[in-house]
Amino acid sequence: MIENQKAITLEGLVGEVSKMKSDGQRLVTFSCTDIGEGKVDIIYHFDKNEVLTNLRLTADMDKPVPSVSSVYFAALLIENELQDQFGLSFEGLVLDFGRKLYLDDEVTIIPMCNNTKAMTPKK
Repeated sequence: MIENQKAITLEGLVGEVSKMKSDGQRLVTFSCTDIGEGKVDIIYHFDKNEVLTNLRLTADMDKPVPSVSSVYFAALLIENELQDQFGLSFEGLVLDFGRKLYLDDEVTIIPMCNNTKAMTPKK
């Protein structure tokens, strides 16, 4: 189990991340895991004074996740990577690479999905 972890909802995501920033927390990265049945766990990792705090979001893979890139600009790279690797969609990304940050046009499946679903271009 991950220490210092708080479960959050889609509706509360941006607000909780904003609180972390207001508290002086540094965004470290996100972790993402396909947990099956069309769901993923996204864990947002933060650091303050060498203590990690984590926000855990369980999300449906076929529903957009609110982007936190308006709060932490650098999150745009992680969110674009998760779009590429897991087929997720982030709503409100400050810069959206359209699933082409790391993947070439020749890639036809989503690399990190348990069900290896076919890649559909992001609109």
